[in-house]
Amino acid sequence: MLKNQTAKLPERVNRKSRHERISKILALNPMITDNELAASLNVSVSTVRLDRALMGVPELRERIRSMAQTAVSKLQSLSPGEVIGELLELEPDKWALSILKTAKDMAFRFTDIVSDNYVYAQAGSIAVAAINAAKVIIDSMRGEYKGHAHVGDILIARAKVGVTHDGKKIVSVRTRVGDKEIFVGRFIVQVIE
Repeated sequence: MLKNQTAKLPERVNRKSRHERISKILALNPMITDNELAASLNVSVSTVRLDRALMGVPELRERIRSMAQTAVSKLQSLSPGEVIGELLELEPDKWALSILKTAKDMAFRFTDIVSDNYVYAQAGSIAVAAINAAKVIIDSMRGEYKGHAHVGDILIARAKVGVTHDGKKIVSVRTRVGDKEIFVGRFIVQVIE
C-alpha cells in the first residue's frame, strides 16, 4: 500500500502546482484559450480542461460572458453600447479591461492591418468607462502607437486611473495583441458636474 500511495504523491503535487500556475495565468490573461494554456504548461488540452473542471473555472466563452456582465453592472460614465469593444472588468476609479475582436471591415483598404481609429476608440472609451461618474469627457490625450493589429487579432486594452489634478483624472491605457504592446496612451479626463 505504501508504495502505491507514494506513487500518487508526485501527481498530486504536480496537479496542485499546475492549478496554482493556471490560476496565476488566468489572473494575468483571462482571455487565454485552453490550447494556449496547454502550450504554456506543457500538458495536453484535455489535461487543462480536466484541471479547469476540477478548479471550477469555466471555459473561455463563459468566463468572458460572466466578466462582462459583472463589469457592465458597475459602468456609470457610458452606456454599454457606447463602449468600443467588450468591457470585461471594471473597478471604478481604479482600472478597467476590455477586448475588441477585429474584423475585415476595420482594416485599411487592400491590407489586413487594423485602422488606428479602432485602437484609439477602444482606448478612449475604456479611459472614460474607468471613471466612476455619470458625465465624463476626454480633455486631452498623449499616445504612441508601438505596433499594428491585424484582422482577426483581439485587442486587449487595460486602463489604470492615476492621480487627480485640478479636478481632472489621469488615465493610462495600454493596448496589446497577445504579448505585444501596440498602443500606450495617457488620457486626461474631466468629470462634468
